[in-house]
Amino acid sequence: MGAKMSETNGQPSNEADPAFRLRSSRQFPEWLAEQRIGLAFTTYQANKLFLIGLQPNGRLSTFERTINRCMGLTVDHDSLYVSSLYQVWQFENALKHTEIPEDGYDRVFLPQVGYVTGDCDIHDMAVEPDGRLVFVNTLFSCLATLSDTVSFTPLWHPPFIGRLAAEDRCHLNGLAMRDGQPAYVTAISESDVADGWRDKRVDGGVVVDVAANDVVARGLSMPHSPRWYRDQLWLLNSGTGEFGTIDLKKGILEPVCFAPGYLRGLSFVGRYAVMGLSLPRHSKTFQDLPLDTALATKNTDPRCGLQVVDLETGDAVHWIRLEGVVNELYDVSVLPDCRRPMAIGFQSDEIRRTIVVGESEHSA
Repeated sequence: MGAKMSETNGQPSNEADPAFRLRSSRQFPEWLAEQRIGLAFTTYQANKLFLIGLQPNGRLSTFERTINRCMGLTVDHDSLYVSSLYQVWQFENALKHTEIPEDGYDRVFLPQVGYVTGDCDIHDMAVEPDGRLVFVNTLFSCLATLSDTVSFTPLWHPPFIGRLAAEDRCHLNGLAMRDGQPAYVTAISESDVADGWRDKRVDGGVVVDVAANDVVARGLSMPHSPRWYRDQLWLLNSGTGEFGTIDLKKGILEPVCFAPGYLRGLSFVGRYAVMGLSLPRHSKTFQDLPLDTALATKNTDPRCGLQVVDLETGDAVHWIRLEGVVNELYDVSVLPDCRRPMAIGFQSDEIRRTIVVGESEHSA
């Protein structure tokens, strides 16, 4: 892992690479301060984990680490989990037992454990109350967990999947937890053949109830990032650019707002949703989606970045835009009670010098 840091305040980032710019809406730093949060998001297209917070002077702080094909992202207390090309990394906050330094970093995520899963194309991840990590194993069309002895342990697969195979049959991608347990998942289609989801990507998307083992919503367009929040199931209907809720009785999407981009990654704080926007790829997978027509109708171009939406009004109240080499995001997580996060990488001396001592098992 390599590192690069930049500081912005609603202005172009002073990155060493002029092909990259990060801009924010004018009051975005103040909103972060009011909510007392930091943000983390991943881009597998550019192999970056971004950590957003505030400098001691109130200006925006942006910290990044290079992680090969980083996608799934979840936060559990002081733990941060990130999936990569063939591993899942568990980072722990090295400042749990120390004072916050003068530079203002109050989260220093140190890589503590790495699991080799193989290239399973891991998407959404979540942590159960007992600490078990559950992840969407997209390649094998199942939910799975980590293992100390094998690549992964399967936990559940959709009722329309005949058997586990490394074929990405339905493009299972999203996971919503409810009461600490896996509750709902999203898939691009109900296909049961290798790579069959691409044939039904426009309107074959589904939501599946894990406990009931039954499809509860159909007719979606490339749905992602289901989340249970405030007694409702929210998701991103990526193929149409819509953010909304699922009426579980009717099995339909009730849109809250439109966002100008291919939506992936969703997290909440208070009355706000934070979602990721990507530029649609110039490939068959992303062609001829309803999103194209919606963008043309609204006379706008797609954007890459984050958008903050007020759940009570549906208004986009704040944003971050990424321009240049970064054009696709995957996951977004809110870091509660955090002002300025950073992470330790593998290739610098920091990881040698960052040592956290645990409580002694024996009294003096």
